[in-house]
Amino acid sequence: MFELNLVMDPSLSAYDDLDELLLRFLVDIGYLPKSPRGRIPSDLRKSTAYRLFRDCFVKHPEKFWTPEEMMSYLGTTRTTLYRHLNRLKDLDILEESMEGKNKVYRLRYGSIEKAWMFVESNAKIALDYYREAVKKIERLAREV
Repeated sequence: MFELNLVMDPSLSAYDDLDELLLRFLVDIGYLPKSPRGRIPSDLRKSTAYRLFRDCFVKHPEKFWTPEEMMSYLGTTRTTLYRHLNRLKDLDILEESMEGKNKVYRLRYGSIEKAWMFVESNAKIALDYYREAVKKIERLAREV
């Protein structure tokens, strides 16, 4: 399943601080929760979800991480880790491989830019399906 929020936010390119830009980006695409007022909660930067993405995948994009390494590094439980990994897999931004008997994870293609191009391709395919549905809706509506 592919799931992505689309928000038109031209201000993203104005951020020069990695954390500010990454937090806003991850909130906009739906990986991190947004507050009711649209502000980024101050404690979000300390969250497991954010640290997983920034510290494990953005700062070390080519490294394959085992769940045990990530749990140890983040100080979190397997359940919490997999909740966030599954959300990133829903975005199709992670690749999952086998290293012996262990699953390992990294950013797709070992690069956030290349991983995002894959996400964009999936978004285009999804939008194409919607376009076909809209065409059919219009055709069926004329027949009624």
